[in-house]
Amino acid sequence: MKEIKVSRSRSLGAKVVYEALKVLSEGGGEMRGQEVISSVEKRVAFDSWESEQYEKTGYIRWKSFLHFFSIDCIKAGFLVKKKGVWFITPEGEQTLKLGPIGLLDEATRKYREWKKQADLAKPSFTQEVTEEVDEEDDRQREMALDEIEALALDGITKAINSKTPYEFQDLAAALLRSMGYFTPFVAPRGKDGGVDIMAYRDPLGTQSPRIKVQIKHRESTTPVPDVRQLMGLLQKDGDVGIFFSTGGFTPDAKSTARSSHVHVELIDLERFIDLWRQFYDKLSDEDKAMLPLTPVYFIAPANI
Repeated sequence: MKEIKVSRSRSLGAKVVYEALKVLSEGGGEMRGQEVISSVEKRVAFDSWESEQYEKTGYIRWKSFLHFFSIDCIKAGFLVKKKGVWFITPEGEQTLKLGPIGLLDEATRKYREWKKQADLAKPSFTQEVTEEVDEEDDRQREMALDEIEALALDGITKAINSKTPYEFQDLAAALLRSMGYFTPFVAPRGKDGGVDIMAYRDPLGTQSPRIKVQIKHRESTTPVPDVRQLMGLLQKDGDVGIFFSTGGFTPDAKSTARSSHVHVELIDLERFIDLWRQFYDKLSDEDKAMLPLTPVYFIAPANI
């Protein structure tokens, strides 16, 4: 049987996509996108061609190929990207058994099935002429958008991580104010009894809920005991707890919060960034200055 030759580019794409899904599988099924990319870089030995700048995007070739071919995996249902976090699906776990080339071939086959269905909405007189060009163009636009979003998220993440714990505490208070809450108490330096911020619906705190906020600004994940400590502070009817943790939460901590008889909302770094973006227009100019953002407009890929 004649061996099917695989192009150098496709071989690289298969290698990096397969390794990224393996990283996710071994990491519990979900990780920040930048952590996935960093892990792939540590685990795979890239040659000079794979590591050089890719002329079509201006980024490192293997990273561009990872973004490009991950689109096939997303449309195939093997991978999900949500607000900077990557998730491997059960279907993606199963497809790892096919090996790098087999996985990418299956992802591309499913991508083309999705594309064919999406193109049914196009007028027939344009479909035949533009089908192959559109497929490549759509992938290129989506890859570029994916890279730009990842770059933007990485920049915001680094800006937040550079803050001191008290500076991040001020960011959390500003976010609550943008949502319409009053924050008469933001803990000064020193002991605070576990409450870093108190927030109310009205200036005097006479309306429910009364929100007690705890802040952990660190790289390590927040464990169950820390979440339970906040739960112990919610002693009155109408008390609600919010826990901000830039290092995220352990699976057990998340499960404990979900099953608790008191309401404790967990906000990790990704969710904080999403909320900051969502309520940015409602921040005061003074609060915006603590973490200023600017919108960037980009041509959206078709059929997404």
